[in-house]
Amino acid sequence: MTDSMHLPPGDWPVMQPGWVWLCGAGPGDPGLLTLHAMNALMQADVIVHDALVDDRILDWGNPAAERIYAGKRGGKPSAEQKDISLQLIDLAREGRKVLRLKGGDPFVFGRGGEEGQTLVQHGVPIRIIPGISAGIGGLAYAGIPVTHRDVNQAVTFVTGHDRQGKVTGVDWAAVAKGSGVIVIYMGMKHLAAIAEDLIAAGRGPEEPVAIVSDATLPHQTVLETTLATCAADAETQGVGSPAVICVGRAALLRQALDWQSLAMGTPMRNTDPLSLGRPVEDG
Repeated sequence: MTDSMHLPPGDWPVMQPGWVWLCGAGPGDPGLLTLHAMNALMQADVIVHDALVDDRILDWGNPAAERIYAGKRGGKPSAEQKDISLQLIDLAREGRKVLRLKGGDPFVFGRGGEEGQTLVQHGVPIRIIPGISAGIGGLAYAGIPVTHRDVNQAVTFVTGHDRQGKVTGVDWAAVAKGSGVIVIYMGMKHLAAIAEDLIAAGRGPEEPVAIVSDATLPHQTVLETTLATCAADAETQGVGSPAVICVGRAALLRQALDWQSLAMGTPMRNTDPLSLGRPVEDG
């Protein structure tokens, strides 16, 4: 922890030996870390972190803390989930102050529920610290709101694969009919099959799609495409994981809300991307 980093005055929770705090680090940008997460970083004497936790966040931790990498990346050699959970138990039983630091939010496709349940079944006390999920914060950095009164009254968050890593375990027909906006995590590997299934279930081939890769980081990229061409376009443009995918007319709103381009001096492309023909406040 640098000397310049301090929490504001407050009654901050104290991490006790033998506890595991399951904490979300947000989608990437260190500025999106919560104060509770910062408090945990300052106190932990061992930090078990995922692959998507930014090094700058780890640098804010207790300098004396042991850091243990426990990243899981699709298609790459990764620690087994069982081994990660059992390691957390062992560390807690050693009387350590354990911080399990995950990208995004631990309870949004982050296996935090599994790890937390394993810990309590073995008598290890836990604390949960939510984080900003990439499906909300990452899209916001791209200028895409997941809800908008003129677009949708519901949003569906879905993983791109099931427990076995297959796309067939997800009921894409139900997902297609569930809401106007679909936000897909971990979907790049099966993007072509997902798009095909959504179109077969009635979503239009020309439906807008935005793919946000490395969301909230300085090298973030955004591909604006359609459901019919998204897989081919992503391959052509070299857009890969980690990425979050937004399907639906909400993706059009990037044309009006791309605040990062505006900050660099680029004017908004279209202030009425939904073609409402009226001021939004009159809706």
